[in-house]
Amino acid sequence: MIETLVKTNIEGTLTIKQAYQQFCESTNQIYGLRESLSMARIVFEDEFGITNFERVGDLSKEQSIRLLEIQRRLSNHEPLQYILGEADFYGLKFKVDANVLVPRPETEELVYWILEHARLSVYNQNLSVLDIGTGSGCIAVTLKKELPSLDVQATDISGKALVVAQKNATINKVSVFFKENDILNTKGWDQLESYDVIVSNPPYIPVQEKSLMPENVKTFEPQEALFVSDDQPLIFYSTIAKFASAHLNKGGKLFFELNEFNAEQVVQILEKEGFEKVELKQDLNGKDRMALGIKN
Repeated sequence: MIETLVKTNIEGTLTIKQAYQQFCESTNQIYGLRESLSMARIVFEDEFGITNFERVGDLSKEQSIRLLEIQRRLSNHEPLQYILGEADFYGLKFKVDANVLVPRPETEELVYWILEHARLSVYNQNLSVLDIGTGSGCIAVTLKKELPSLDVQATDISGKALVVAQKNATINKVSVFFKENDILNTKGWDQLESYDVIVSNPPYIPVQEKSLMPENVKTFEPQEALFVSDDQPLIFYSTIAKFASAHLNKGGKLFFELNEFNAEQVVQILEKEGFEKVELKQDLNGKDRMALGIKN
């Protein structure tokens, strides 16, 4: 069906409106109407520069060929962000590829929460921030973009991910110091400094739940950024909490993004490590997706 539609467009008989409608119809079969409409808007606006889907005229031959490629890859459940090579996050553009996770809306909420706290701090002009497991750099880069006075550093175990993150810092014209580091290796902790804010969106999905994940996630996104062993599902939270208890300045804050199903366990980890005023925060869907602890 997809090949027939785009072949028709290449021959010059499919208008922009028809191409848009038929793109939605083909992707709706896999992704549902809401998601297909969202993807159609992104493809036609960002890829083709077409904002009026009712506009008279045909797609060019090159656009039609590209549309066919996008639809083919979407039919194999490949994330649209990987196909286009970029993702929107907090009003910014981020390069993404198979070496980094696609930035999620929930993480935007985490960034907003951190910025709220940073702006309320009397020391907000010189706060130091560490983002652990930065991936695409979406958290670190956005924090620096929104509050240029922050001193932002970021780490990741993947050198390939850090290449992407550095590109995103350059694209968004901010200065972030990136360092390759395995936070689970305590021997590398002395390579890091002390901070006023530490944030992390670590891997937290047990391997046994992999089969429950959407095809686009478990097939295309980096597995090491998603999954943890079944016998230690909270290892990153407990390890980072220990690290933060030693590397946060007095009154410093540790922010986590988390799975709603282990939220209470993360709270217990923070309290065990001596953090005060531990707080869970719900996302826009009413799920416990963020946690905060303050070092005494």
